[in-house]
Amino acid sequence: MPGKTNWELKAANLLKAELKRKGVTYAQLVERLSAMGIVEAEANVRNKLSRGKFSAAYLLQCLAAIRAGVVQLD
Repeated sequence: MPGKTNWELKAANLLKAELKRKGVTYAQLVERLSAMGIVEAEANVRNKLSRGKFSAAYLLQCLAAIRAGVVQLD
């Protein structure tokens, strides 16, 4: 499997940083996504973030779940 692209790395790091900043664990993210009607296993979340391979829609869903109002891109 080829390595992550720079953009995939940025997306994964952005989401991980927001989770850390908000003090939200992967388990809590799964619970919050579930409350939004998005069924996801904790292992799947962990794998998506470690691979850096997820859709823009998934990124937005996660950011909404952790109530990230403003995201710093640089």
